[in-house]
Amino acid sequence: MFLGITNTPRDYAWGSVTAIPELLGRTVTGAPQAELWLGAHPGSPSVVVNPATVGGADTLLEWIAAEPEAALGPDRTGLPFLLKLLAAAAPLSLQAHPTPEQAQEGFAREEAAGVPIDDPARNYKDPFPKPELVVALSERFEALSGFRPVEDTLADVDLLDAASGRLGALRVHLAHGLEDTVSWLETADPSALAVVQAASDLAAALPDDAASPNTRTVRDLTTAYPGDPGIVVSLLMHRVTLTAGQAMYLPAGNVHAYLDGLGVELMAPSDNVLRGGLTPKHVDVPELLRVLDFTAHPAPVLEPEQLAPGVDRFAPEGVGFALLRVTGEGRPVGLATGGVAPLSGPSIAICTEGVVTLVGATSATLLRQGESCFVTPDEGDVTVEADVASGLTSTVFFATGA
Repeated sequence: MFLGITNTPRDYAWGSVTAIPELLGRTVTGAPQAELWLGAHPGSPSVVVNPATVGGADTLLEWIAAEPEAALGPDRTGLPFLLKLLAAAAPLSLQAHPTPEQAQEGFAREEAAGVPIDDPARNYKDPFPKPELVVALSERFEALSGFRPVEDTLADVDLLDAASGRLGALRVHLAHGLEDTVSWLETADPSALAVVQAASDLAAALPDDAASPNTRTVRDLTTAYPGDPGIVVSLLMHRVTLTAGQAMYLPAGNVHAYLDGLGVELMAPSDNVLRGGLTPKHVDVPELLRVLDFTAHPAPVLEPEQLAPGVDRFAPEGVGFALLRVTGEGRPVGLATGGVAPLSGPSIAICTEGVVTLVGATSATLLRQGESCFVTPDEGDVTVEADVASGLTSTVFFATGA
């Protein structure tokens, strides 16, 4: 079955006013629209377009609960993923997610302590990890992700502070490593806050043609969150710019913050977020430091596996989900040209441009730009056919099991 689903975008303050409604073909209301959730997460389960086709269930969550075998196939208890459209027009919080072991321990600890599940100070809403990946839809998708080598940060410190010495304390902590530096900044003692102010002042005074991507980030974050320790933490991180079609993977322990852009995001269906700044929400510094991976890695760009011409698969190892992208440029996309999406279990499809027909083992459906559907396992692998008459590029993403 191809079950039409939709949802109401989440109105977080950092969201873009235009990006999601324009992709969905809806009215721009003037309010921010930050995320569109597609899945069965109880926080915002997908709405069934035609409830009569699934016994009157209004949401995907309700239908899965009522008919789990029909919806998911045998031996499954839920969807292993949550698919989102994400549209940032301002920085999101600086954050990280736990490993499976950390999530289980943290959830059990807060349960034993009697912390209400809806308490804003609760860190672990469930006992699960939250690995995630994002594929850029906009021409540019800007983010901070992962720690970079200390010498790269020191080059930017030199750029900001060649003469005044106002960042001397930062240099001292960097000499002791990333963990020492982040711990000092996040505890926000007077010396750390003085460095945050100094870095903000120095970045504002730096001529734009002399600035680096990270020093520009300091300037931008100062405008959005003046005095926040995350401003200087950003100097320790990779500034990542994805172009349309590029992807980034965020494993457990990876410190990150999205800054600007529209993307398709796929993640485990968890709500466990440890924040470290750039937010008015709860920040638990000791818990954040416990889950962070302080290893300096290369910028975490994720290259897809090309299964066939026009068919790409983004599948980090060990996460239990994969994101497929099938694209046809004004031509048929079918068996002859490789436009087959090899799905594993229940899946969700969203068309991000053009018009496509999805053909499975038992039925078919038409998706226009902005439309989405839930795909039951009995459809098997799905053939994607583009609308040749339109002459337009057609693209559909599938979230599925790994």
